[in-house]
Amino acid sequence: MNLNVQRYALALDLVDDETKIAAYEKAHESIWPEVREHLFAQGVLGMEIYRLGTRIFMIMEVDPKVYSEAGMAQASLNNDAIVRWETLMWTFQAPTPWTPAGQKWVPMRRIFQLR
Repeated sequence: MNLNVQRYALALDLVDDETKIAAYEKAHESIWPEVREHLFAQGVLGMEIYRLGTRIFMIMEVDPKVYSEAGMAQASLNNDAIVRWETLMWTFQAPTPWTPAGQKWVPMRRIFQLR
């Protein structure tokens, strides 16, 4: 992995409803331009989301010189488009059984790495 990139692995669940899952996937075929701009402005270099049943897994690669979790959270709260996007996404999403109250995406712990 590039030393100038930091990778995060995060998990979240989806509401167990095929119509909502399809709508969630459809929304991610073409995210809002404001969402894309916000992510890049916060130092996100790349992002992928995978799904198995109702569990979703996100890999986020960031520029550690730009990205900060707290900074992104604050910038998200101050951006009306991001607040609307997150409100919409939460209608499709559900916390995992291990998600602390008030949180959404939960960091996963790496348990293996092949080099």
